[in-house]
Amino acid sequence: MDEQAFALLIEPHRRALHLHCYRMLGSLHDADDELQETVLRAWKGSGLYEPRAQLGAWLHAIATNVCLTAIARRRARPAEVSDDLEHLQPYPDRLLDDLVVRETVELAFITAIQLLPAKQRAVLILRDVLGWSAKEAAETLDDSVAAVNSALQRARVGLEKARRHSPAPGARERALVKRFMAAWDAVDVDGLVELLTEDALMTMPPERMRVAGARAIGDFFGSVPQDGRLDEIRLVPISVNRQPALAAYSQGSAEPSTRMPRLRPCTFTTTRAVSSAGRAPALQAGGRWFEPSTAH
Repeated sequence: MDEQAFALLIEPHRRALHLHCYRMLGSLHDADDELQETVLRAWKGSGLYEPRAQLGAWLHAIATNVCLTAIARRRARPAEVSDDLEHLQPYPDRLLDDLVVRETVELAFITAIQLLPAKQRAVLILRDVLGWSAKEAAETLDDSVAAVNSALQRARVGLEKARRHSPAPGARERALVKRFMAAWDAVDVDGLVELLTEDALMTMPPERMRVAGARAIGDFFGSVPQDGRLDEIRLVPISVNRQPALAAYSQGSAEPSTRMPRLRPCTFTTTRAVSSAGRAPALQAGGRWFEPSTAH
């Protein structure tokens, strides 16, 4: 089989593999990189593929081990809450198949599984998300069935402790998005602050940056993006990880704001359930406001 024929063979599986890498790594950019590495390894090992085996399962096994290698390079231990999971990024719904279950891709789930040790994370995804048997997972991880079952039990306990369960997005979340957009367009910083809980937290992956507290977030919006000229930045409703979000665009452009000298594409999402008062307790800005040299 030549390279072009192999590429056509695996093309129907690329989207599922990309999502699998994202679940393992929590980063859209890292998922891009490790998908390419998965395809490369699969091509180099295509002579070992047995046609009677499921191609999708074979590719997912390769992707799992590629991601485990990437995680080992990133850190020698699982993330701690204090690390703020600075690599975590949202996943655009346009890349998701219709059959993807919300609970397996929502940010609360992705965040929680990033706190698990790498092996437990892999086992949980293979068993509880992909529905693999313990034997299939053990073969992929070159481990015993007993070890896989033990890892799965520990992973489920860890997931339950770390995960914040939130209902499916509804009218309250959509109303919050509209109010946020209206306040932004009016350059109403006080209005933006009013939409946040007092202990709101904003993070900006991949920057190691956090802004804690509604007032501090308001001060940031009032002085940093375009020097506080928010009306020069257009917000557009989108959907990521099966929840409402906002993307920032430069005015007069249909493209993300990459053409602006300091502003990068940015996505706002709430990372916890909206409060009963219709306020967002946490914002994640999935992009950079600054070039690295000017961030502070």
